[in-house]
Amino acid sequence: MATFFILIIYLAFISLGLPDSLLGSAWPVMRTELGASIGTAGAISMVIAGCTIVSSLASGAVIRRYGVGLVTLASCILTAGALLGFAWSPSLIWLIIFAIPLGLGAGSVDAGLNNYVALHYKAHHMSWLHCFWGVGATLSPMIMAFYISGEALWRQGYLTVAAVQGVLVLILLFSLPLWDKVARRSGEKRPDDRREFEEQASESAESGPSKPWQIKGVKISMITFLFYCGVEASVGLWGSSFLVGMKKLPASTAAEWVSLFFVGITVGRMITGFITFKMNNRSLIRYGQLTALFGTVLLALPLPSGFSLAGFMIIGLGLAPIFPCLLHETPARFGNKHSQSIMGYQMAAAYTGSTFVPPLLGALASYSTIGILPFFLVMFAAIMLLCTERLNRFLNKGLRAV
Repeated sequence: MATFFILIIYLAFISLGLPDSLLGSAWPVMRTELGASIGTAGAISMVIAGCTIVSSLASGAVIRRYGVGLVTLASCILTAGALLGFAWSPSLIWLIIFAIPLGLGAGSVDAGLNNYVALHYKAHHMSWLHCFWGVGATLSPMIMAFYISGEALWRQGYLTVAAVQGVLVLILLFSLPLWDKVARRSGEKRPDDRREFEEQASESAESGPSKPWQIKGVKISMITFLFYCGVEASVGLWGSSFLVGMKKLPASTAAEWVSLFFVGITVGRMITGFITFKMNNRSLIRYGQLTALFGTVLLALPLPSGFSLAGFMIIGLGLAPIFPCLLHETPARFGNKHSQSIMGYQMAAAYTGSTFVPPLLGALASYSTIGILPFFLVMFAAIMLLCTERLNRFLNKGLRAV
């Protein structure tokens, strides 16, 4: 039953990734039909991101009251409805209105599914889940490209993705009783050392502050998530501009090189799932951060352009294990009791990093040069590594005292 159910969660993660790259793919034809400027997509994206942050922060209380299964179902209904709204929107203002439920639906389901898998499944599933999110994010531009090639049928693209979400809603509706059954039975036995570690973390949390926000180490963990997503989103947004502006590459070649960064993340997470059988989360996080830091240094050094290609691929491979392993470590670090609320905080910090860090970096670049990109990436990667190592030392000290 647990194996069957994890397949449903895999489908949910593909579905979670589908809407993320739709707007950017369709915007060139959408804005023409709706009479909007090219920069208006940024406003819509900010509304989605802002609502996702709010939803992530509230996810702990909401899921405690209604359960992760019901919240996931409701979130997917919100997302499907919002995508239908996008398809039927007659003007720009309606896009902004429907961006609200799209963001609210994404935040709760993301935090809820991540915590559920962290509690009830082994680490390799977390890595593979986020790999499947990449599959969804990759498929949606292909779906949209099919409809807008030759004709401006972007509405049909949104309708198709909304239909896929609708199918997932039906699957989740019929599988609703399984959520509690799998949680109770914990179909896959957790390793004894990890179970003991989580129990110690829970005891430490019980004797500490009653509010998750006040637990020591939570803020450091949130900073780690913020800078992780700051690195990932900044490379994705400004990598091509850096290659064109500083390495004098053609725009098409630059886009291909940056795409290898995302290939590195997706393939890296698939490989990480297998490595988790032999290596624990903390080691994977550490080696991933060191690898990503090495990649950012390659970009910063005045080397031939070929090293930049290697740098992007190395950064992608290094980032691959960090996010899923950090998420899976949440119960082991802070205990099961508060893990859902803390997961929501971490996801909110992650969305904050991906939403605000790249525009800030772009604003700084507009006053200087896009050549500042690799130096900021080095700084972000170094902060991420230092925060993680400090958190590990602090938690080890705290658990020994329990």
